[in-house]
Amino acid sequence: MSEKNRDGKRTARERLAVEREKQKSAEKRRRTLIVGASVVCVLGLAAVIGVVAANAGKDKGSKSAGPVVAPSGAQGKDSLAIPVGKDSAKSTLTVWEDFRCPACQAFETTYRSTLHELTDSGQLRVEYHLVRLIDGNLGGTGSLRAGNAAACAQDAGKFRDYHDVLYENQPKETDDAFGSNSKLIELAGKVSGLDTATFRTCVNKGNHDSWVDKSNAAFKAGGFSGTPTVLFNGKNIYADQTMTPAKLKQLVQQADKG
Repeated sequence: MSEKNRDGKRTARERLAVEREKQKSAEKRRRTLIVGASVVCVLGLAAVIGVVAANAGKDKGSKSAGPVVAPSGAQGKDSLAIPVGKDSAKSTLTVWEDFRCPACQAFETTYRSTLHELTDSGQLRVEYHLVRLIDGNLGGTGSLRAGNAAACAQDAGKFRDYHDVLYENQPKETDDAFGSNSKLIELAGKVSGLDTATFRTCVNKGNHDSWVDKSNAAFKAGGFSGTPTVLFNGKNIYADQTMTPAKLKQLVQQADKG
């Protein structure tokens, strides 16, 4: 083999090694962002991690009118919580989230399978509170419209499945795609039995708009700093940078044993 060919192959190997190191570093950073508490829509946080600050003082476009109509089965104070799991569960996870918030998507993506496992087994009950912080920061109505559609899905007994579909298809935070009722109805087609005339009417008429706004007001009044806010039996665990799905599962199992 000529010296020139050897040098060419050596250079190619070196480039490949450098690229692999870059990929490893990128993957490590991605895991740190998702698993750690650094991925959070926090009041005043710069968007260096691609997350919009959750400015609770703004609420552009919040002009919903009409009576507050809670979705079927909503519980808690003022019926603002959508429960998933059995009432008999010894542990409760309270989640305040915004369907436009990328940090909420990161949390759901990382913890989803664990939450499904724990709620299905009766060990954990999750109470979802829907808010519209991103609407206030960037304008638009995607948080409100998606929140209303999710409440409509709750009426149909399909909240969890539709909730997951919304996060799986979340647009960029600057894209108000969820502000389109037709888009939300289209996504309902991914949930078996959800895309019905009743669901479409609920979405198009905004049956639960005022309820979403009331939930948003409760979030502000609670003094929470950003989304997602995740409380385990009343304690904020998302602020714990050591928290992982495995650790959450351990906490739930310990509580279940009494």
